[in-house]
Amino acid sequence: MALNIIELIKGQLGPALVSQTATQLGESESAVSKAISVLLPAVLGGMADHADQAVVMDSVTEPASVNMLGNLQSLMSSNENISTVLAAIFGNNMNTVVDTTASYSGIKESSAQSLLAMVTAAAMGSVSRHASDNNLDKTQVSEMLKEQKGMVTSLLPAGMSLVSLGMAGNTNTDDILSTGTGSITESPSYTTTNTNIPPAAEPVSSPITESEPEVTRAGQTHVTGTPPAANDGGSIWKWLLPLILVLLAGYFLWKQCNDGTTTTAINEQVDSTATTDNTYADTMTTANERTMSDIDLNGKMLRGYEGGMESRIVEYLKSGAYQNASSDEELKNKWFEFDNVNFKMNEATELESGSMAQIENLAQILKAYPDAKIKIGGYADNTGGDAVNQELSDKRANFIKAELEKLGVGNQVTGTEGYSNEFAKEPASASDAERATDRDMAIRFTK
Repeated sequence: MALNIIELIKGQLGPALVSQTATQLGESESAVSKAISVLLPAVLGGMADHADQAVVMDSVTEPASVNMLGNLQSLMSSNENISTVLAAIFGNNMNTVVDTTASYSGIKESSAQSLLAMVTAAAMGSVSRHASDNNLDKTQVSEMLKEQKGMVTSLLPAGMSLVSLGMAGNTNTDDILSTGTGSITESPSYTTTNTNIPPAAEPVSSPITESEPEVTRAGQTHVTGTPPAANDGGSIWKWLLPLILVLLAGYFLWKQCNDGTTTTAINEQVDSTATTDNTYADTMTTANERTMSDIDLNGKMLRGYEGGMESRIVEYLKSGAYQNASSDEELKNKWFEFDNVNFKMNEATELESGSMAQIENLAQILKAYPDAKIKIGGYADNTGGDAVNQELSDKRANFIKAELEKLGVGNQVTGTEGYSNEFAKEPASASDAERATDRDMAIRFTK
């Protein structure tokens, strides 16, 4: 089974990055997500279509490309390597890609240009990392990219189509995008033994081979063929095309009514929410599905996950295990992980929404047990270099300590330590939401 590179790249373009990028560009998050939903398959398709070009292979297999993943936002202004790859895969059509993306998503053209550079950097870095991790040479990387051609078309949102990526031996990506409509359309091809099709009422003197009319995901019908040069007044298509459209419209309306869904126009583009949900919205479903419960802290109720960190700490302290420990040696291997505190990717002072509540709960527990002392451990995921991750995990641990100091229990924190990505479980290719658990924090009790 071919590797789905798109999943590796999407892992670098999670909700946190989308949010930060939207703020930086002055665009809405939904619009940025819509733009990425077009740019990502276009870039991957371009790379797949030009996988034999040395300039593309040199750039995507360059070890330095992996470093791009550490700070994708800074690459929105592009750089030499990114510009080289974009020129190779889009050529003179790059402005069309930008204009069409801006029109479709409703963002500024300058924002679309910045996002194109960022998405390309994410693609280059992801491919380079995978090649390095699996010891792939340029030939193997080229073949891997070519295998993506069959996946690219289905990745675009409804209302958009992507052809001529070499998937069917057609033209290259210079023909991908059409201008003026804000959507991507297919280039027609036609095969016939008789270009002058006679009227339907007259007998046909020679056999005619026609391709079937194509219906795009936007609901538009395209007859793949060169239009009749003359005598089209009685052409079969003059009445057949409207009939097909009417039948299609009736079918979709009937299907929607049976499904209990709201009737929508066939040509309506998928809204930003649907695009985000289907393509890029990585959510913390595991956490959201857990049950919240009241935790009895010596008569005071805390709100936390059933069987979660607060519950386990309170149970541990009530058991007397901490009080009865004679030395720190007995405590050093028992850690309690925050299960509702997550940092945004590459951030040391910004938490994901809702994370502060658990820090406040910990402060309440420490106040209830004023003799208890803790040490805080910080962790990073598998993206970025070791030095960066070490610094990041140190800063995250210190951030938690600072928050506890603000809550009045700083004197019960004996120290902090960053463990970089030493204990990270998820690969760098995992989604941002999946890797969020590797960016967690933990505490242990000390003497």
